[in-house]
Amino acid sequence: MAELLYENERLVFTAEMREEYTILVPQMAPYHFDFVVDAFTSEGYQAELLKTTDYDLIHEGMKYAHNDICVPAMLVIGQFIDAIKKRELKDDKVALIITQTGGGCRASNYIALLRKALIKAGFPHVPVISLNAGGLEKNPGFRLTPRLLHKVHDAMLFGDLVMTVINQTRPYEKQVGATDQVHEQVKRWLEQYFQHRRFITWRRHKRMSKRIVKAFAGVSVDRTLIKPKVGIVGEIYVKYSPLGNNHLEATLEKEGCEVITPPLYDFFLYSFDSRAHDIARYGGPRFEKITLRLLVRYVEWRRRKVRTLLKRYGFAPGISYKALKQLVDGIIDVGTHIGEGWLLTAEMIDLIHHGAPNIVCTQPFGCLPNHIAGKGMFKKLKKHFPESNIVAIDFDTSASKINQLNRINLMVSNAFRNLEKK
Repeated sequence: MAELLYENERLVFTAEMREEYTILVPQMAPYHFDFVVDAFTSEGYQAELLKTTDYDLIHEGMKYAHNDICVPAMLVIGQFIDAIKKRELKDDKVALIITQTGGGCRASNYIALLRKALIKAGFPHVPVISLNAGGLEKNPGFRLTPRLLHKVHDAMLFGDLVMTVINQTRPYEKQVGATDQVHEQVKRWLEQYFQHRRFITWRRHKRMSKRIVKAFAGVSVDRTLIKPKVGIVGEIYVKYSPLGNNHLEATLEKEGCEVITPPLYDFFLYSFDSRAHDIARYGGPRFEKITLRLLVRYVEWRRRKVRTLLKRYGFAPGISYKALKQLVDGIIDVGTHIGEGWLLTAEMIDLIHHGAPNIVCTQPFGCLPNHIAGKGMFKKLKKHFPESNIVAIDFDTSASKINQLNRINLMVSNAFRNLEKK
C-alpha cells in the first residue's frame, strides 16, 4: 500500500499511488473531457470522468467551502465530495485532479479551497493533483510528458470538432436521436484512437477527423428549417458545463434554436498569447515569448486543416484565432486578459458577424473580470451592432432557475421575432 507523503502540508500524489489510485476528473466540457480522460488512461493512469449533472451538488459544496466563492468552485468541490461519498472502495484509493492557472482569478485558489473542504468533510487522505503548465506544484505520480500533452492537444481538437458538427446537425436531424447515435460511435472510435505510443500524430489525426466529419455529414437533415442561432459565451466553466449552466444548450435546443458555442481551444490560445503579450509589453524571458507564439502558430496550423475539412463537407468552420483577435480592435484593448478578458468580447462580435446576434452571456455572480468584459461591453456592442440580442444570466448559489429560464425565454422570443421580420 502506498505511503502518504507530505510536502509543505500538501499530500503528494506519489509514483506508488499511480498504480493503485483512481484519478477523478471533474466534468467541465462534455464534448472534450471524455477524450481527455481517454488520453490519461492510454498513458497508464486510472482515470474516471465524473458525469453527475444535478445542480443540487452546489449545496454539497456549500457545506465545506465558504459560500462567497464563485459557483464553479462550489460545483466542482460538491461534485468531488459527492463522488467520494458514493464510492464503494473501502480504502478510498482515489485522487482528485484540478487545473491551476496561477492567473488573477479566484480559480487559482480552487485547489487550496478543495483541500480545505476535503479535510472538513473527513477525507484528509485524498490527494489533489494540480494540473498546470507552470510548474506550480509537482507530483511524482503524475507527469505531463510530451506525449501526454500532445494527446490532450488532440483531445481538445477533437472535442471542438465534435461540438461544432453536433451543434450544426442535431437541430435539423430528420430522425430524432440520430446525431447522438453517431456521437456515441465517435466516442468509441476515439477511445481506440488514443491507444498509441506515437508522438507525432498529424496524419492519424487528419484521417480520424475526416472519418468523424463524414459520419455526421451522413446524418439525414432538413436544412429548410429556419431556426434562430443562439451563441453561448461567458466564464469558461459555466459556458461549457451542463452542471454549471443548468443544461443551457439542451434548453435552447428544446426552444427550437441552433446553438453555437465557441471552440474551447480559443481559450488556451488566448492564455498562451496573453502571456507572450505581457512579456513583450512588460519584459520577461524572450525564449518563453518566442516558444508561446510558435505554439499558437502550430495549433493554428493544425486547426486550419480541420476548418478546411469542415467547409468541404458543408459545415460552418469558424474563424482563426488571429482573425478573432482583430475583431476587438477599437472596442476593447487586447491587454485586457484577466479571466476571459477581450476573448469574451471577441466571441460575441464573431457570433454577430456570423448570423448569431442572439447571445447568452453566462457568468458566475461576482466574477469581476467576466462582468467587465462581458456584461460591461453590452452597451458598446449594442451601439456598434444594433441587431444584437444579448442577455446576461447570473449563476449563483441563490440564483432562481425560474428567473434564469424567464430571461432565456425572453431572449429566444426576441430572436424568433427578429427572424420573422427578416
